Amino acid sequence: MGLVDEAVEADSARRTAINAFEALRASQNLFGKTVAAAPKDEKKALVAQAQGLAAEVKAAQAAVALAEAQFARIVGSIANPILDGVPSGGEDDFVLIKTVGEIPSFDFTPRDHLELGELIGAIDMGRGAKVSGTRFSFLRGIGARLELAIMNMGLDRAIAGGFIPLITPTLVRPEIMRGTGFLGEHSDEVYYLPADDLYLTGTSEVALAGYHADEILDLADGPLRYAGWSTCYRREAGSGGRDTRGIIRVHQFNKLEMFSYVLPEDAEAEHARLLSFQEDMLVSLGLSYRVIDTAAGDLGSSAARKYDVEAWVPTQGTYRELTSTSNCTTYQARRLDIRYRQESGRTTPVATLNGTLATTRWIVAILETHQREDGSILVPEALRPYLGGLEIIEPVSA
Repeated sequence: MGLVDEAVEADSARRTAINAFEALRASQNLFGKTVAAAPKDEKKALVAQAQGLAAEVKAAQAAVALAEAQFARIVGSIANPILDGVPSGGEDDFVLIKTVGEIPSFDFTPRDHLELGELIGAIDMGRGAKVSGTRFSFLRGIGARLELAIMNMGLDRAIAGGFIPLITPTLVRPEIMRGTGFLGEHSDEVYYLPADDLYLTGTSEVALAGYHADEILDLADGPLRYAGWSTCYRREAGSGGRDTRGIIRVHQFNKLEMFSYVLPEDAEAEHARLLSFQEDMLVSLGLSYRVIDTAAGDLGSSAARKYDVEAWVPTQGTYRELTSTSNCTTYQARRLDIRYRQESGRTTPVATLNGTLATTRWIVAILETHQREDGSILVPEALRPYLGGLEIIEPVSA
């Protein structure tokens, strides 16, 4: 049985439970009037019957709660319908949209980002593991400055593009995490604090989507756009032994996320706009990249279409995802009750979209692409103002 069939069956069970409860409660109310009007010598027996009826009503109410929880669980597992034109298949069935920039070549053997990061005193994995365990690191010295430079460069461009900056909470309630679609098949990636019933977010998309939960938005003057700056946490439970070297796949990182609330008919145009911001950043950083249209089986539950932007990583000889942008249509808004008012006066769900504009992983591609034979790094010109005009990052050790 498919999820939709299960949802229909669960809805039928929910309605049956509600009807049974309401019938019992009506009988209870009617019987209460009978008890009140009964002669004193009959009331004792009637009260006993009333107590039995009250127990039945309580049990029926519990059955309703159970049926509604089951219905909500199944409906919450149904993914967003994909848009027309999205390629079918799984992770390897993406469609290449474009390739931009020349793949960098070297007349020496290039070093990987971790070796370079250690040479310039930017990355300390050893002490990260000592303090927090595997897949944690310290970004130190120029490494810390480099991350802040990338993030601030992205923030400046987001602000110029009409995005309102937000420093978002990184702990959110279950209903917000669930509403954005992050407690589905990949819930094992999420850190949970049971004592507080709160989740650590793996992207500020969650808090940004929850920002307007249960609200009616005014989109008469155009979309509402936010840029959320936050630390992010991911368990990487399903990654196996992949990318354990360096900072490609870690448990904690920083990210600047674009998030838009738009009219549903404007969602596809907004998706293209978010992608253009991402591409402009990569071009300015001198990175070679490609854009792919992610296949349906690799979309997750909330995205109806997702574009991945992958930069060339020289020592891996392949493109690796640096950023993505998703059109979630009205999926998140329906679950979080975020609406706008139509001219008719009726309210209907908005569309939501998201896209990363800067994150820690970008350091990987920058170091490897712009390395020189002596281990120094040529700073991309667009990034220099955010590093005090620094043009060359020199090694601090032989």
